[in-house]
Amino acid sequence: MSDLTYMEWPFFDDSHREFAENFRDWANREIQPLENKEPNGNEELDHLCREFVEKLGSGGWLQYCVPSSHGGALESFDVRTLALTREILGYYSGLADFSFAMQGLGSGAITLFGSEEQKDIYLPKVASGEKIGAFAISEAGGGSDVAAMKTTAELSGNEYCINGSKTWISNAGIADFYVLFARTNDAPGSRGISAFVIDSETPGLSVSERINVIAPHPLGTLEFKNCKIPTTNMIGNSGEGFKVAMSTLDVFRTTVGGASLGFAKRALDEAIRRSKEREAFGKSISEFQLIQAKIADMAVKIDAMALLIYRSAWTKDKKGTRVTRESSMAKLYGTEAAQEVIDQAVQIFGGMGVVSGVKVEQLYREIRALRIYEGTSEIQKLVIAGQTLGN
Repeated sequence: MSDLTYMEWPFFDDSHREFAENFRDWANREIQPLENKEPNGNEELDHLCREFVEKLGSGGWLQYCVPSSHGGALESFDVRTLALTREILGYYSGLADFSFAMQGLGSGAITLFGSEEQKDIYLPKVASGEKIGAFAISEAGGGSDVAAMKTTAELSGNEYCINGSKTWISNAGIADFYVLFARTNDAPGSRGISAFVIDSETPGLSVSERINVIAPHPLGTLEFKNCKIPTTNMIGNSGEGFKVAMSTLDVFRTTVGGASLGFAKRALDEAIRRSKEREAFGKSISEFQLIQAKIADMAVKIDAMALLIYRSAWTKDKKGTRVTRESSMAKLYGTEAAQEVIDQAVQIFGGMGVVSGVKVEQLYREIRALRIYEGTSEIQKLVIAGQTLGN
Protein backbone atom coordinates (compact mmCIF):
# COMPACT_ATOMS: atom_id res chain seq x y z
CA MET A 1 0.00 0.00 0.00
CA SER A 2 1.18 3.50 -0.85
CA ASP A 3 2.74 5.81 1.71
CA LEU A 4 -0.07 7.39 3.74
CA THR A 5 1.99 9.85 5.79
CA TYR A 6 0.70 12.67 3.58
CA MET A 7 -2.52 12.45 5.58
CA GLU A 8 -0.57 14.04 8.44
CA TRP A 9 -0.08 17.22 6.39
CA PRO A 10 -1.83 20.34 7.75
CA PHE A 11 -4.13 20.43 4.70
CA PHE A 12 -6.30 17.83 6.43
CA ASP A 13 -8.46 17.80 9.55
CA ASP A 14 -9.10 14.75 11.70
CA SER A 15 -12.42 14.35 9.91
CA HIS A 16 -10.58 13.88 6.60
CA ARG A 17 -8.23 11.33 8.12
CA GLU A 18 -11.16 9.35 9.52
CA PHE A 19 -13.03 9.58 6.22
CA ALA A 20 -10.02 8.39 4.21
CA GLU A 21 -9.43 5.42 6.50
CA ASN A 22 -13.07 4.34 6.41
CA PHE A 23 -13.45 4.85 2.68
CA ARG A 24 -10.20 3.05 1.90
CA ASP A 25 -11.40 0.04 3.89
CA TRP A 26 -14.74 0.07 2.08
CA ALA A 27 -13.14 0.43 -1.36
CA ASN A 28 -10.81 -2.46 -0.62
CA ARG A 29 -13.84 -4.64 0.12
CA GLU A 30 -16.27 -3.42 -2.53
CA ILE A 31 -14.26 -1.98 -5.44
CA GLN A 32 -11.04 -4.00 -5.41
CA PRO A 33 -12.79 -7.27 -6.43
CA LEU A 34 -14.06 -5.50 -9.57
CA GLU A 35 -10.88 -3.63 -10.48
CA ASN A 36 -9.80 -5.97 -13.28
CA LYS A 37 -13.24 -6.36 -14.82
CA GLU A 38 -12.95 -5.15 -18.42
CA PRO A 39 -16.43 -4.67 -19.93
CA ASN A 40 -17.04 -6.26 -23.32
CA GLY A 41 -19.26 -3.85 -25.24
CA ASN A 42 -21.53 -1.00 -24.22
CA GLU A 43 -24.11 -3.17 -22.49
CA GLU A 44 -21.57 -4.59 -20.05
CA LEU A 45 -19.98 -1.15 -19.67
CA ASP A 46 -23.28 0.50 -18.80
CA HIS A 47 -24.13 -2.28 -16.35
CA LEU A 48 -20.78 -1.94 -14.57
CA CYS A 49 -21.13 1.84 -14.27
CA ARG A 50 -24.59 1.45 -12.80
CA GLU A 51 -23.22 -1.16 -10.39
CA PHE A 52 -20.54 1.26 -9.19
CA VAL A 53 -23.10 4.05 -8.73
CA GLU A 54 -25.38 1.68 -6.82
CA LYS A 55 -22.52 0.58 -4.55
CA LEU A 56 -21.38 4.13 -3.91
CA GLY A 57 -24.96 5.21 -3.24
CA SER A 58 -25.85 2.38 -0.87
CA GLY A 59 -22.53 2.89 0.92
CA GLY A 60 -23.43 6.53 1.58
CA TRP A 61 -20.43 7.91 -0.32
CA LEU A 62 -22.42 9.79 -2.97
CA GLN A 63 -23.79 11.93 -0.15
CA TYR A 64 -20.54 13.90 -0.38
CA CYS A 65 -21.59 15.07 -3.86
CA VAL A 66 -24.58 17.08 -2.58
CA PRO A 67 -25.28 19.37 0.41
CA SER A 68 -26.86 18.14 3.64
CA SER A 69 -29.96 20.24 2.95
CA HIS A 70 -30.79 17.80 0.14
CA GLY A 71 -29.62 14.41 1.33
CA GLY A 72 -25.89 15.06 1.53
CA ALA A 73 -23.33 14.39 4.24
CA LEU A 74 -21.90 17.89 4.62
CA GLU A 75 -23.29 21.43 4.55
CA SER A 76 -21.47 22.22 1.30
CA PHE A 77 -18.85 20.80 -1.04
CA ASP A 78 -15.64 19.79 0.70
CA VAL A 79 -13.10 19.57 -2.09
CA ARG A 80 -10.56 17.75 0.07
CA THR A 81 -13.08 14.97 0.68
CA LEU A 82 -13.99 14.83 -3.01
CA ALA A 83 -10.32 14.67 -4.02
CA LEU A 84 -9.58 11.96 -1.43
CA THR A 85 -12.54 9.95 -2.69
CA ARG A 86 -11.32 10.13 -6.27
CA GLU A 87 -7.76 9.32 -5.24
CA ILE A 88 -8.84 6.18 -3.41
CA LEU A 89 -11.23 5.06 -6.15
CA GLY A 90 -8.60 5.79 -8.81
CA TYR A 91 -6.16 3.53 -6.99
CA TYR A 92 -8.50 0.60 -7.61
CA SER A 93 -10.59 1.41 -10.68
CA GLY A 94 -10.71 4.21 -13.22
CA LEU A 95 -14.32 3.38 -14.01
CA ALA A 96 -15.36 3.52 -10.34
CA ASP A 97 -13.68 6.92 -10.09
CA PHE A 98 -15.49 8.05 -13.25
CA SER A 99 -18.83 6.92 -11.83
CA PHE A 100 -18.34 8.93 -8.64
CA ALA A 101 -16.97 12.00 -10.42
CA MET A 102 -19.89 12.26 -12.81
CA GLN A 103 -22.40 12.20 -9.95
CA GLY A 104 -20.69 15.31 -8.60
CA LEU A 105 -19.99 17.08 -11.88
CA GLY A 106 -23.37 16.14 -13.34
CA SER A 107 -25.27 17.68 -10.43
CA GLY A 108 -22.81 20.34 -9.28
CA ALA A 109 -24.44 23.16 -11.24
CA ILE A 110 -27.77 22.38 -9.56
CA THR A 111 -26.11 22.43 -6.14
CA LEU A 112 -24.44 25.77 -6.81
CA PHE A 113 -27.07 27.62 -8.88
CA GLY A 114 -30.25 25.54 -9.03
CA SER A 115 -33.66 26.54 -7.71
CA GLU A 116 -35.03 24.88 -4.60
CA GLU A 117 -37.42 22.92 -6.79
CA GLN A 118 -34.56 21.62 -8.94
CA LYS A 119 -32.55 20.69 -5.87
CA ASP A 120 -35.51 18.85 -4.36
CA ILE A 121 -36.11 16.85 -7.55
CA TYR A 122 -32.55 15.81 -8.38
CA LEU A 123 -30.08 16.05 -5.51
CA PRO A 124 -31.51 13.49 -3.04
CA LYS A 125 -31.61 10.87 -5.81
CA VAL A 126 -28.06 11.71 -6.88
CA ALA A 127 -26.96 11.13 -3.29
CA SER A 128 -28.73 7.76 -3.12
CA GLY A 129 -27.56 6.64 -6.56
CA GLU A 130 -31.13 6.46 -7.89
CA LYS A 131 -30.40 9.09 -10.54
CA ILE A 132 -27.28 9.36 -12.70
CA GLY A 133 -26.22 12.81 -13.88
CA ALA A 134 -24.19 14.18 -16.79
CA PHE A 135 -22.60 17.47 -17.86
CA ALA A 136 -23.34 18.35 -21.50
CA ILE A 137 -21.21 21.23 -22.72
CA SER A 138 -18.81 20.00 -25.47
CA GLU A 139 -19.64 20.32 -29.15
CA ALA A 140 -17.93 18.92 -32.23
CA GLY A 141 -16.95 22.32 -33.60
CA GLY A 142 -16.01 23.87 -30.27
CA GLY A 143 -13.94 21.64 -28.02
CA SER A 144 -12.16 23.94 -25.59
CA ASP A 145 -13.73 26.97 -27.28
CA VAL A 146 -16.97 27.04 -25.31
CA ALA A 147 -17.91 30.42 -26.78
CA ALA A 148 -18.26 28.76 -30.20
CA MET A 149 -21.30 26.82 -28.95
CA LYS A 150 -24.08 26.43 -31.53
CA THR A 151 -26.78 24.51 -29.65
CA THR A 152 -29.71 26.88 -29.18
CA ALA A 153 -32.54 27.24 -26.68
CA GLU A 154 -35.27 29.46 -28.11
CA LEU A 155 -37.86 30.91 -25.76
CA SER A 156 -41.50 30.41 -26.74
CA GLY A 157 -44.04 31.28 -24.07
CA ASN A 158 -43.22 29.29 -20.95
CA GLU A 159 -40.97 26.82 -22.77
CA TYR A 160 -37.54 26.64 -24.36
CA CYS A 161 -37.12 24.76 -27.63
CA ILE A 162 -33.67 23.21 -27.88
CA ASN A 163 -31.91 22.28 -31.11
CA GLY A 164 -28.34 21.15 -31.67
CA SER A 165 -25.92 18.46 -30.61
CA LYS A 166 -23.35 17.72 -27.92
CA THR A 167 -20.50 15.25 -28.16
CA TRP A 168 -17.89 13.60 -25.93
CA ILE A 169 -20.58 13.55 -23.25
CA SER A 170 -19.78 11.31 -20.31
CA ASN A 171 -22.66 9.07 -19.19
CA ALA A 172 -24.45 9.57 -22.52
CA GLY A 173 -26.97 6.75 -22.70
CA ILE A 174 -27.07 5.94 -18.99
CA ALA A 175 -27.73 9.37 -17.47
CA ASP A 176 -31.19 10.11 -16.10
CA PHE A 177 -30.65 13.84 -16.58
CA TYR A 178 -28.20 16.23 -18.21
CA VAL A 179 -27.00 19.67 -17.19
CA LEU A 180 -27.08 21.26 -20.64
CA PHE A 181 -25.51 24.46 -21.92
CA ALA A 182 -27.09 26.23 -24.89
CA ARG A 183 -27.17 29.62 -26.56
CA THR A 184 -30.26 31.66 -25.58
CA ASN A 185 -29.57 34.99 -27.29
CA ASP A 186 -27.36 36.72 -29.83
CA ALA A 187 -24.92 38.17 -27.31
CA PRO A 188 -21.37 37.56 -28.51
CA GLY A 189 -19.12 34.86 -27.12
CA SER A 190 -19.93 33.28 -23.79
CA ARG A 191 -22.44 35.93 -22.71
CA GLY A 192 -25.27 34.35 -24.69
CA ILE A 193 -25.03 30.92 -23.03
CA SER A 194 -27.49 29.61 -20.43
CA ALA A 195 -27.66 26.41 -18.38
CA PHE A 196 -30.58 23.99 -18.11
CA VAL A 197 -31.45 20.64 -16.58
CA ILE A 198 -33.13 18.20 -18.94
CA ASP A 199 -34.39 14.69 -18.30
CA SER A 200 -33.10 11.93 -20.57
CA GLU A 201 -36.64 10.85 -21.53
CA THR A 202 -37.58 14.28 -22.87
CA PRO A 203 -39.05 13.96 -26.40
CA GLY A 204 -36.59 15.10 -29.05
CA LEU A 205 -33.51 14.11 -27.04
CA SER A 206 -31.59 11.08 -28.31
CA VAL A 207 -28.17 9.47 -28.12
CA SER A 208 -27.12 9.36 -31.76
CA GLU A 209 -23.73 7.73 -31.25
CA ARG A 210 -21.70 5.87 -28.66
CA ILE A 211 -17.99 6.69 -28.72
CA ASN A 212 -15.52 3.91 -27.94
CA VAL A 213 -12.27 4.99 -26.28
CA ILE A 214 -9.07 3.21 -25.19
CA ALA A 215 -10.18 3.01 -21.56
CA PRO A 216 -13.87 2.05 -21.77
CA HIS A 217 -16.19 4.74 -20.43
CA PRO A 218 -19.78 5.58 -21.45
CA LEU A 219 -19.30 8.44 -23.91
CA GLY A 220 -21.59 9.57 -26.67
CA THR A 221 -23.20 12.22 -28.83
CA LEU A 222 -26.54 13.78 -27.92
CA GLU A 223 -28.98 15.17 -30.47
CA PHE A 224 -31.68 17.74 -29.63
CA LYS A 225 -34.48 18.15 -32.18
CA ASN A 226 -37.25 20.57 -31.20
CA CYS A 227 -36.75 19.44 -27.64
CA LYS A 228 -39.11 21.40 -25.39
CA ILE A 229 -38.56 22.02 -21.68
CA PRO A 230 -40.28 24.43 -19.26
CA THR A 231 -38.59 27.72 -18.42
CA THR A 232 -38.30 26.48 -14.82
CA ASN A 233 -35.59 24.08 -16.05
CA MET A 234 -33.12 26.94 -16.47
CA ILE A 235 -30.30 26.79 -13.93
CA GLY A 236 -29.44 30.26 -12.65
CA ASN A 237 -30.13 33.32 -14.79
CA SER A 238 -30.35 33.67 -18.55
CA GLY A 239 -26.99 34.40 -20.14
CA GLU A 240 -25.02 33.18 -17.12
CA GLY A 241 -24.37 29.64 -18.33
CA PHE A 242 -20.66 30.20 -18.78
CA LYS A 243 -20.44 31.38 -15.17
CA VAL A 244 -22.36 28.29 -14.06
CA ALA A 245 -20.04 26.00 -16.00
CA MET A 246 -16.81 27.63 -14.82
CA SER A 247 -17.93 27.74 -11.19
CA THR A 248 -18.77 24.04 -11.32
CA LEU A 249 -15.44 23.18 -12.90
CA ASP A 250 -13.70 25.34 -10.30
CA VAL A 251 -14.86 22.83 -7.68
CA PHE A 252 -14.27 19.62 -9.58
CA ARG A 253 -11.14 20.37 -11.62
CA THR A 254 -8.95 19.88 -8.54
CA THR A 255 -10.46 16.43 -8.05
CA VAL A 256 -9.23 15.32 -11.48
CA GLY A 257 -5.80 15.69 -9.94
CA GLY A 258 -7.00 13.48 -7.09
CA ALA A 259 -7.89 10.69 -9.52
CA SER A 260 -4.50 11.09 -11.22
CA LEU A 261 -2.82 10.78 -7.85
CA GLY A 262 -4.61 7.51 -7.21
CA PHE A 263 -3.51 6.17 -10.60
CA ALA A 264 0.10 7.21 -9.95
CA LYS A 265 0.21 5.70 -6.46
CA ARG A 266 -1.06 2.39 -7.79
CA ALA A 267 1.54 2.48 -10.57
CA LEU A 268 4.31 3.06 -8.02
CA ASP A 269 3.09 0.20 -5.83
CA GLU A 270 2.92 -2.11 -8.83
CA ALA A 271 6.42 -1.05 -9.95
CA ILE A 272 7.90 -1.65 -6.50
CA ARG A 273 6.30 -5.08 -6.28
CA ARG A 274 7.48 -6.03 -9.77
CA SER A 275 11.02 -4.76 -9.18
CA LYS A 276 11.34 -6.90 -6.05
CA GLU A 277 9.90 -10.02 -7.69
CA ARG A 278 11.67 -9.87 -11.04
CA GLU A 279 15.22 -11.15 -11.20
CA ALA A 280 17.88 -10.43 -13.81
CA PHE A 281 21.59 -11.20 -13.81
CA GLY A 282 21.20 -13.16 -10.62
CA LYS A 283 19.47 -10.58 -8.43
CA SER A 284 16.29 -8.58 -7.97
CA ILE A 285 16.09 -5.67 -10.40
CA SER A 286 15.22 -3.42 -7.43
CA GLU A 287 18.93 -3.60 -6.60
CA PHE A 288 19.92 -1.94 -9.86
CA GLN A 289 20.59 1.79 -9.51
CA LEU A 290 18.75 2.68 -12.72
CA ILE A 291 15.58 1.08 -11.33
CA GLN A 292 16.12 2.83 -7.99
CA ALA A 293 16.45 6.15 -9.84
CA LYS A 294 13.11 5.56 -11.56
CA ILE A 295 11.45 4.71 -8.25
CA ALA A 296 12.87 7.88 -6.70
CA ASP A 297 11.62 10.05 -9.58
CA MET A 298 8.17 8.50 -9.28
CA ALA A 299 8.02 9.09 -5.52
CA VAL A 300 9.05 12.74 -5.87
CA LYS A 301 6.43 13.38 -8.57
CA ILE A 302 3.72 11.78 -6.44
CA ASP A 303 4.50 13.97 -3.44
CA ALA A 304 4.62 17.08 -5.64
CA MET A 305 1.26 16.11 -7.14
CA ALA A 306 -0.29 15.68 -3.70
CA LEU A 307 1.02 19.04 -2.51
CA LEU A 308 -0.50 20.93 -5.45
CA ILE A 309 -3.79 19.01 -5.37
CA TYR A 310 -4.46 19.34 -1.66
CA ARG A 311 -3.23 22.94 -1.55
CA SER A 312 -5.89 23.76 -4.13
CA ALA A 313 -8.55 21.78 -2.28
CA TRP A 314 -7.62 23.33 1.09
CA THR A 315 -7.71 26.84 -0.39
CA LYS A 316 -11.17 26.28 -1.86
CA ASP A 317 -12.53 24.79 1.36
CA LYS A 318 -11.02 27.32 3.74
CA LYS A 319 -11.32 30.55 1.78
CA GLY A 320 -14.39 29.79 -0.32
CA THR A 321 -13.03 31.84 -3.21
CA ARG A 322 -12.35 30.90 -6.81
CA VAL A 323 -9.20 28.79 -7.14
CA THR A 324 -8.77 29.11 -10.89
CA ARG A 325 -4.97 29.23 -10.76
CA GLU A 326 -4.56 26.60 -8.06
CA SER A 327 -7.01 24.12 -9.57
CA SER A 328 -5.45 24.48 -13.02
CA MET A 329 -2.02 23.80 -11.53
CA ALA A 330 -3.37 20.77 -9.68
CA LYS A 331 -4.95 19.33 -12.82
CA LEU A 332 -2.07 20.18 -15.15
CA TYR A 333 0.74 18.84 -13.00
CA GLY A 334 -1.32 16.01 -11.54
CA THR A 335 -2.30 14.51 -14.88
CA GLU A 336 1.02 15.14 -16.64
CA ALA A 337 3.11 13.77 -13.76
CA ALA A 338 0.82 10.75 -13.39
CA GLN A 339 1.35 9.96 -17.06
CA GLU A 340 5.13 10.04 -16.49
CA VAL A 341 4.91 7.88 -13.35
CA ILE A 342 2.76 5.29 -15.09
CA ASP A 343 5.07 5.26 -18.12
CA GLN A 344 8.02 4.51 -15.83
CA ALA A 345 6.04 1.71 -14.19
CA VAL A 346 5.39 0.17 -17.61
CA GLN A 347 9.12 0.42 -18.34
CA ILE A 348 9.99 -1.37 -15.11
CA PHE A 349 7.54 -4.13 -16.00
CA GLY A 350 9.26 -4.60 -19.35
CA GLY A 351 7.31 -6.67 -21.87
CA MET A 352 4.67 -7.55 -19.28
CA GLY A 353 3.86 -3.86 -18.99
CA VAL A 354 2.13 -3.82 -22.37
CA VAL A 355 0.18 -7.05 -21.98
CA SER A 356 -3.56 -6.40 -22.06
CA GLY A 357 -5.15 -6.59 -18.63
CA VAL A 358 -1.97 -6.10 -16.61
CA LYS A 359 -2.65 -3.31 -14.11
CA VAL A 360 -0.01 -0.88 -15.37
CA GLU A 361 -1.30 -1.37 -18.93
CA GLN A 362 -4.80 -0.47 -17.72
CA LEU A 363 -3.44 2.59 -15.93
CA TYR A 364 -1.57 3.65 -19.06
CA ARG A 365 -4.87 3.76 -20.94
CA GLU A 366 -6.85 5.30 -18.08
CA ILE A 367 -4.58 8.29 -17.47
CA ARG A 368 -4.47 9.52 -21.05
CA ALA A 369 -7.98 10.97 -21.14
CA LEU A 370 -7.48 12.95 -17.93
CA ARG A 371 -4.97 15.20 -19.70
CA ILE A 372 -7.78 16.18 -22.09
CA TYR A 373 -11.15 16.33 -20.32
CA GLU A 374 -12.29 19.24 -18.13
CA GLY A 375 -9.78 21.41 -19.96
CA THR A 376 -6.72 20.13 -21.81
CA SER A 377 -3.22 20.57 -20.43
CA GLU A 378 -2.69 23.31 -23.01
CA ILE A 379 -5.78 25.18 -21.79
CA GLN A 380 -4.57 24.85 -18.18
CA LYS A 381 -1.26 26.45 -19.17
CA LEU A 382 -3.10 29.38 -20.75
CA VAL A 383 -5.23 29.78 -17.61
CA ILE A 384 -2.19 29.67 -15.33
CA ALA A 385 -0.28 32.12 -17.51
CA GLY A 386 -3.24 34.51 -17.61
CA GLN A 387 -3.63 34.38 -13.83
CA THR A 388 0.10 34.82 -13.27
CA LEU A 389 0.34 37.74 -15.68
CA GLY A 390 -2.74 39.34 -14.17
CA ASN A 391 -4.73 39.21 -17.40
